[in-house]
Amino acid sequence: MDTIFALSSGAPPAGIGVIRVSGPEAGRALESLAGTVPPERRARMASLRDTDGSVLDQALVLWFPGPNTATGEDLAEFHLHGGRAVIAAVENALGRISGLRRAQAGEFTRRAFANGRIDLAEAEGLGDLLSAETELQRRAAMGMAGGLLSRKVESWRAQLLILSAQIESGLDFDDEDDVTVLPATFTQEISELTHDLQEALAAPSAELMREGFRVALAGPPNAGKSTLFNALVESEAAITAPLAGTTRDVLTRPVSMEGIPFTFVDMAGLRTGSSDSVEVIGIERAEAEIARADLVLWLGPEGEGPAGAWELDAQCDRQDRIGKKAPDFTLSALTGEGLTALKRAIVEEARGKMPAPGETALNRRQRDLLADALDSLSQASEQSDPLILAENFRQARTSFDRLIGRTSTEDVLDALFGRFCIGK
Repeated sequence: MDTIFALSSGAPPAGIGVIRVSGPEAGRALESLAGTVPPERRARMASLRDTDGSVLDQALVLWFPGPNTATGEDLAEFHLHGGRAVIAAVENALGRISGLRRAQAGEFTRRAFANGRIDLAEAEGLGDLLSAETELQRRAAMGMAGGLLSRKVESWRAQLLILSAQIESGLDFDDEDDVTVLPATFTQEISELTHDLQEALAAPSAELMREGFRVALAGPPNAGKSTLFNALVESEAAITAPLAGTTRDVLTRPVSMEGIPFTFVDMAGLRTGSSDSVEVIGIERAEAEIARADLVLWLGPEGEGPAGAWELDAQCDRQDRIGKKAPDFTLSALTGEGLTALKRAIVEEARGKMPAPGETALNRRQRDLLADALDSLSQASEQSDPLILAENFRQARTSFDRLIGRTSTEDVLDALFGRFCIGK
């Protein structure tokens, strides 16, 4: 296998640049540049030299022999001064060593997965952690990267292996007198496992975490949507004017409030009978955004908004306004009156839709595989034929294995050996 290297810290210039080397030639790379391999897991100061003897940098070097490393391979690190020229010089020197090459995107994590240091769900969590921009995203990604989902799947898988072993033993040894019949709790255990999967699938999606709770501002032209939009995102993102129809297209802004990711959406005013083809397109897009939104703030006539929308009396500072009889919120985006209460309510609404501490947010791949496992278990709960039951369980195990990126070969036999003393 090739030995790979790459800058593992932030882009230069920076105070420190860390170049990581992973693979069978990592120790030789240390010897080539630093002269010797330092004691394992201890930092040592070294002069890094090129093949012609010229000094590249004064650096800290570290040596981590495998397999108990981040990648499961021999690992070396060079902690350099973080200037562009220094990092480029050391990378070029490493590239001239036979057997070394520059790493591809994500290759260190891929090797960690291939060597069993992390599973697929943990790798996905690490990717989410790297892209996290809000506290809630960070917290959910840390849970996934730390194995929160993986431990649940392993627990479900272990329960399923016990059930599978009970079925398989009956199939393999149905002519033996000492074969244990299925326990009375067998059906109940399937039901409990099915319930656990249903609860997991009912949790918020990772896409909601990644894209943010989507809040759409809707209403007729000149209802104050763009003014309120600017107030909510705290910037002059949308053009505002007393003329109707100023906003012709969809405008989105990502915002973090109290650590929760949001996407606020401004849009064209809704009305019928327009002869302006551009405005008609804008209205069609607005209607699509309303259907997509997690929450709609309605600034139009009372009772005419979409189902579930919050009724806003949004221009309470205007003397000529006709107020709503029973608005959910009364406010003025211009003066700020009522704005704090609206923001607080939006945050609380979103918080209820986001993962609670200790709860996992599943991405589409994970949800699809859990749904496949649930379908297999649901079919099993309706079966009495042991052959079909065994196949249903095998399909569910395959879904679990695919979810965390592992393959299953002898697991059922291992469970049988431990439970039924096959070798006697």
